[in-house]
Amino acid sequence: MTAWVQAQFQKANQYLAQEGILFDSVITDQSRYLAPFLAVWKIKAMDQKVYWVISGDLPTDLTLVDNATSAREALRFFSMRWQLKAENLEASNTKQDAGQAEFVGILRNRADSLYELFNNDKLWA
Repeated sequence: MTAWVQAQFQKANQYLAQEGILFDSVITDQSRYLAPFLAVWKIKAMDQKVYWVISGDLPTDLTLVDNATSAREALRFFSMRWQLKAENLEASNTKQDAGQAEFVGILRNRADSLYELFNNDKLWA
């Protein structure tokens, strides 16, 4: 495992811990990474629930495996989630908070990039 992959694995586990989820194991044959941009981990928790966790040069996030059947589908899920979140944040940003506006831009940019990766058949052959 490269240093970048190990760092992303640590980042994913730290995020799980922040969310109150205890790591049990990673399902490596279904996890994917595209260094140095993103890693999508399929992780089993101690309570036997299974999650997709995304980390890398983007916001770290997670969802239950029920929301996506594969790492590719997880990219589409996170892309759609982040587009909706960006729209909701933008609509609620009546004070024009610069930090929040920057985060909305990052979410939109990363959501678009994720969808392009999801849609690139060459990556998933």
